[in-house]
Amino acid sequence: MRAVIVTRATTRYPEQLQAAVEEYLAGLRFSREAATAGLEEAMRYSLLAGGKRIRPVLALATAKAIGRDPAGVLPFAAAVELIHTYSLIHDDLPAMDDDDLRRGGPTCHVRFGEDVAILAGDALYAEAFRLLLGDQAGDPADVLAAARELAGATGVQGMVGGQYADVAETTEPGPAGVRRLHELKTGRLIAAAVECVLLLGRASQPATIAYRAFAAELGVLFQIVDDILDVTGTEASLGKPRGSDERLGKLTYVSAHGLEGARELAAESHAGARAALAEAAPSGAAAELEQVTDFIYTRTS
Repeated sequence: MRAVIVTRATTRYPEQLQAAVEEYLAGLRFSREAATAGLEEAMRYSLLAGGKRIRPVLALATAKAIGRDPAGVLPFAAAVELIHTYSLIHDDLPAMDDDDLRRGGPTCHVRFGEDVAILAGDALYAEAFRLLLGDQAGDPADVLAAARELAGATGVQGMVGGQYADVAETTEPGPAGVRRLHELKTGRLIAAAVECVLLLGRASQPATIAYRAFAAELGVLFQIVDDILDVTGTEASLGKPRGSDERLGKLTYVSAHGLEGARELAAESHAGARAALAEAAPSGAAAELEQVTDFIYTRTS
């Protein structure tokens, strides 16, 4: 497997896709009466707090790579970001990671109270599926297939199952256990951002296999880099407390492999993701996916 040499200085990000996501998210409204306006305020506070929008940008970039109009999957892309935001709100709660900062500002429970934060997260998860099932264009069977995949990626066999394994410390020790934990906790939602678009776009079987391999490896890469940044980053660059994984005794790629070992794994994972992407798409067809992959590898926040 040949490594692709990239640096932060040469890495680009598909900002036009990010801008489309931001505009769509800003237009979303959830409350239709005064009694629930405060809940919507808390939801939008966390949803519109910023970030690179990696997951929805991946969805739009995948649509473009398979020859579809990226704007056509904006409802699905937004649904993924609503779910990601819900997971961050709940991760920050005192019963979980007990963090006070997120994206440079007070976390949802600090700003609105723990009770409202829990409800905001619950509502974002529900509204994600209302958005996907109600607003996403496509053959009903394809939309249902995407909804089923997204639910699986975020349930017991996905993100929430991984979160449970993390807090309950049920993961088997060793490198395989670390990888499996983060495949569930982080990787499956990232992979779903790609895989659901393949379902919506009815991508060909050979391309689907290669794209799925790419998506799975990309989720691993994201988590390895995230674990490295928790050790090497600053609170200013991360927008959240540094070293929280170590403080909570979390099982991470750094704790399992050491800092240099984790960096070597990140390089291998990046090369693997780029190799799978090269197999999935003809040269130049997946330029935005290449940009996101390189950005994840070289990111500093």
